[in-house]
Amino acid sequence: MSKALTVMELRALKGVRQISFVQVAREEEAIAASEAGMDMIGTAFIPERAHFARAVPQTHFQYGLPWGKHADATEALRDSMAAMNAGAQSVYCGMSPAVAEVLAREGVPVICHVGLVPPKATWTGGFKAVGKSAEQALHLWQEVKDFENAGAFAAEMEVIPARLAGEMTKRTSMLTISLGSGGDCDAQYLFSADLLGENRGHFPRHAKAYRNFADERDRLQAERVAAYLEYISDVKAGAFPEASHIVEIDETVLKVFLEQADQA
Repeated sequence: MSKALTVMELRALKGVRQISFVQVAREEEAIAASEAGMDMIGTAFIPERAHFARAVPQTHFQYGLPWGKHADATEALRDSMAAMNAGAQSVYCGMSPAVAEVLAREGVPVICHVGLVPPKATWTGGFKAVGKSAEQALHLWQEVKDFENAGAFAAEMEVIPARLAGEMTKRTSMLTISLGSGGDCDAQYLFSADLLGENRGHFPRHAKAYRNFADERDRLQAERVAAYLEYISDVKAGAFPEASHIVEIDETVLKVFLEQADQA
């Protein structure tokens, strides 16, 4: 069994090879990703997923602090410590460098977020690339330096022009994690729902579907309906249950029961 990469080992891979990273929503996805040899697996730190890290001890696991749950650094630190106790080796925090600094100071390996940060997208013009103007690019670079100075060990770079992300990657000690920011970052990151082709409608340009689970789910749903129809038909026709589905009783026992029941 392989051993989970530590933060130190991940940092040592900077400039050596690309790191594979996937976001999951189900335990079976985490287990499959781990069996495939994924370097990093992440998910939101919510109660129903708090056991995921323990299911994949051989893979570096990151829990993400849900956006909007924490009013201040103390609350974020409390949840970060809980995430680490649940088995996480790193914690994603989409809050400010000031909050990241509090977490990092207590030894929490923090992954920050720059570029298109969905909850903050109104500041950067909506759901589109960030950093296409010189002003935006310089602002991004300042954010990267601020997070680096705060002690974050990695930065998710979402939908930043590839060459800009590559240049920033060269100039920061943090690991850079590309979500639609090109191949020159240190790690490549996809959501499992996109990778497995589970979504209908809009598909992100930066994502790649390696399977078509949406069609497979439609097929399975049709099979569910068909199975229920057959069951209903069998019930109506008296074809279910059959002899193999029931438990028999000894004739003598049944006779005694009937005699005593009738007397009662």
